[in-house]
Amino acid sequence: MSDGEIMLSVDGLVRRYGDLVAVDGLSLAVARGEMFGLIGPDGAGKSTTLRAALGLIQPHGGSVRACGLDPWRQRRAVAARVGYLSQRFSLYGDLTVDENIAFFAEVHGVRDWRPRREALLELVRLTPFRARLADRLSGGMKQKLALACTLIHTPQLLVLDEPTTGVDPVSRRDFWKLLARLQREGLTVVMTTPYLDEAERCGRVALLDRGRLLALDEPGALRRGLGRSLVEIVARPRERAAALLAAAEGVADLETFGERLHVALAAGRDATADVVRLDALLRAAGLDVRAVRPVEPSLEDVFVARVRAAQDARGGAREVA
Repeated sequence: MSDGEIMLSVDGLVRRYGDLVAVDGLSLAVARGEMFGLIGPDGAGKSTTLRAALGLIQPHGGSVRACGLDPWRQRRAVAARVGYLSQRFSLYGDLTVDENIAFFAEVHGVRDWRPRREALLELVRLTPFRARLADRLSGGMKQKLALACTLIHTPQLLVLDEPTTGVDPVSRRDFWKLLARLQREGLTVVMTTPYLDEAERCGRVALLDRGRLLALDEPGALRRGLGRSLVEIVARPRERAAALLAAAEGVADLETFGERLHVALAAGRDATADVVRLDALLRAAGLDVRAVRPVEPSLEDVFVARVRAAQDARGGAREVA
């Protein structure tokens, strides 16, 4: 990946808040035209990394380059090339859709912005609502308007911090369709999301925990790299099923995802035979067994396994349930 292709470069980034190390030696690079996801729980360092990339905070160590520029020293130039949409993007509720876009066009010094506004309204399908006050829009429509305001100055890099949090599933799907279209048109997208099903849509993802990089690759490669067969089990009572399975032969690990239990088999186990054996074990104990089936690992499975491995390496107590 040549320097000319890199839209965001983070090299050994360190950022502290008092005694807390929010980002600890993080390195990654995002190529032009990528959709790249920063994934991790609250406190993983995702938003701090984005703020450093935007020049909103100064790194305590390492370096960051956005669109080839130093965000801290060249904030104005970076702001002209980067669009930022946060979870709490500030629209003006007493302004109409049209007036909000016009306001942000003026803030960014965009000349002859009206044709651009028309195109963006069509893109986000808000043309019929252009005269409506922002306060009267639904949550999903507000996010679409916020995206239009973010794109009015035609940025090269779009940075999104949990853009679909609190948005209904239909609006989330529509928002992702917009992002996919923008990426196809050449825009580079870097985002954080708490929804691991959304992260599957990214070309590459970085899994973060406690400010450190756990893994970085394509979602499919991360899933294939888990190296263990998984069996999904739904049985009641769930707590008793979990206790029986945790002590069963060949079970390397077990995680709870709602009513589902994901059993990770030890390396080299015959998943087909173990499905039959675990099903018989639970039924013999009198449990109500609804499903026992092999499943492909999800990013959630990968993330939990990586966090567990990092905790074991530190010798700390396991914290992921």
